[in-house]
Amino acid sequence: MARIEAADFHDIAKPGDVRLSPDGERVAFVRQIPDDDESYESTIHLVPSDGSEDPRQFTVSEGGDSQPRWSPSGDRLAFVSNRGKDDDRPQLWIIPVGGGEARQVTEVPAGVEGITWSPDGTRIAFTQSTTEDEREEGLDVDIGDEDEYERETPDPRVIDRTVYRSGQQYFDGTRSHVYVAHVGEGLADAADVAVDRVTDGDVDHNSPEWGDESTLYYTAQDVGEDPDDSHRYSIYAYDTDDESAGKVHESSGWGAGVAANADGEVAFLYSEEEQVSIQPTELKVVDADSGEVAWLTEELDRGLGYEAAPQWGPDGDRVYFSTPDEGKTSLWSAPSDAGEAPRRVVRPGAVSAAHVGDERVAFAMSEWAHPGDVFACERAHADAPGLDGGSGAERDDCVRLSELNADYFEDVSVQEPEELHFESEGGEIQGWTITPPEFDPEEEYPLAVEVHGGPHAMWTTAGTMWHEFQTLAARGYVVFWSNPRGSTGYGTDFMQAIERDWGDVTLTDVMAGVDLLTERDYVDADDVHLTGGSFGGYMTSWTVGQTDFFTSAVSQRGVYDLTGFYGSTDGAYALVEGDFDADPWEEPEFLWEQSPTGHAHNVETPTLVIHSEDDYRTPACTAELWYRMVRKQGTDTRFVLYPREGHELSRSGEPGHIVDRIERIARWFDGYSDHHDVPRALDRDDDDGLTAGEEDEDENGDDGDADSDETDE
Repeated sequence: MARIEAADFHDIAKPGDVRLSPDGERVAFVRQIPDDDESYESTIHLVPSDGSEDPRQFTVSEGGDSQPRWSPSGDRLAFVSNRGKDDDRPQLWIIPVGGGEARQVTEVPAGVEGITWSPDGTRIAFTQSTTEDEREEGLDVDIGDEDEYERETPDPRVIDRTVYRSGQQYFDGTRSHVYVAHVGEGLADAADVAVDRVTDGDVDHNSPEWGDESTLYYTAQDVGEDPDDSHRYSIYAYDTDDESAGKVHESSGWGAGVAANADGEVAFLYSEEEQVSIQPTELKVVDADSGEVAWLTEELDRGLGYEAAPQWGPDGDRVYFSTPDEGKTSLWSAPSDAGEAPRRVVRPGAVSAAHVGDERVAFAMSEWAHPGDVFACERAHADAPGLDGGSGAERDDCVRLSELNADYFEDVSVQEPEELHFESEGGEIQGWTITPPEFDPEEEYPLAVEVHGGPHAMWTTAGTMWHEFQTLAARGYVVFWSNPRGSTGYGTDFMQAIERDWGDVTLTDVMAGVDLLTERDYVDADDVHLTGGSFGGYMTSWTVGQTDFFTSAVSQRGVYDLTGFYGSTDGAYALVEGDFDADPWEEPEFLWEQSPTGHAHNVETPTLVIHSEDDYRTPACTAELWYRMVRKQGTDTRFVLYPREGHELSRSGEPGHIVDRIERIARWFDGYSDHHDVPRALDRDDDDGLTAGEEDEDENGDDGDADSDETDE
């Protein structure tokens, strides 16, 4: 069997955005696979929910399709696509399920997001971010008469907001608003579809959700003197008959996802506003008429995951939601009146998307043996006992509806993780390890240690890191990863254990797992390497400033200076105020001591620094500071900066960059490992040992002189 390589990323398909049809007979999902080094092909596929047939491609391979949504009658499928476009303005499309061509039904200036059908199937609500000028001129609802409309980039940018950029882009005067496209009962072209904006003002509106046919709910970031500096938000009900809106409730939290039923009940997310970043995300339901609120997760010591959105069951009396749950993702249900504790419905593995129907639950899931497929199980598990018993549907209860990478797995060797439970100062920690293919316990292997981001996140045996872990194992490393204190999925106390101490608490737990593995005869305790991204980048750079235990390290997209991060990040500056309960002007010395830059002068471990040029979550300025300080000490280091990439580089970056990143991590480790007879990366040609270099050699007939983003010389 062949070994998994970094370049295999180009051959791996993944599923997402799973949706059951109204009759429960079919599942629509998005299949994504790299198209080339810079882009992906995303198409919508359909598969019977009982697994009786293989999936079939439903939309053409042209551009990127996403957000498939069945019409209430099940005869049409709405989706978002940039087909036929050479820009980033995906539009709303509808395709007949019985056969026929898809039709574009909007021509608006910004990308369409968050689409949702009205109960009568004649309208689709969505959001887009538009400028005040576009709204005043009516361009926000139709640019069809404008020749090649292009929004101007401000020159210079004049910024009057506390948070003025996020993801990979500046807001540039735009605000997110809610729109309704009147698509009718059949098919229509954009020229025949009227689009109305239902919100207004210089605040952001999101999460449109229909209740009954004439009521559209949404959220608004309109609370406080400076809404950018507040985690409170309002929930509104918009009456489409008299075109009026009224506030239903006010809440607080990181996320603002809502879901509504036809009886005027709205499920919403809630976190305590004080130190919001370190508070669990709870689920509540408000009655829009009476204002009464029920707390559904009060008895559940699990917080909802990042970007979690609740959904109502088909009867409108139970709400479904997912949480991280001790190395897996569980789907739960709870009655809207909170009359009983939540029940686990599904707990099979690393679930990334789920949709609830009358009889079945469909979801996308990654497991140790594959990076993602579509599954379904019976919803009857919702009738199992609550927290006192019943674990919900496990893996054996589920039907696998796809094998997207069956051909690929015929030829490669996949390593099964060993689950670990080990003691640290704070109690038991869960982790996993995998060994190289053709593993021989009589031999000795180097160890690669991975630390997750967040910090309030959770790793599983699969998920987005499946390919990286398997690639490092295939390169001859024993790989170890874990969920130290601060992780979600193990209760509130566990998550809050790193308050005012990201570094030492996490390091204690990670090293407890490292100690466990280095006691094994087949692990070379003198050949241990460390890496992580985001918070994992913070931990990597923090660790090498505290100890010279590790042979080499790769720090990715990290936070290196908490004060610099506070001033340059997007809304994530709340992590400093929340997790550290500190402000830079009140405790500058404390934040310096808690920053990797405060200890950069101690770094002796050879450390590669990887960052993204357009990362506005952890901006590159603090990485540049740490890199320069380490370089000034004479320590082996290098700074690799990827253009056109943001904070999601490792998950959804350009395919060529994802491959290059993994290869550079392995090449850096190899150069300092006694088990790999290769020079240091610093002593090799820029692209030696990288796929990009091999391609240049194939094309040019020699080694070439490829451009490099490395800035070491």
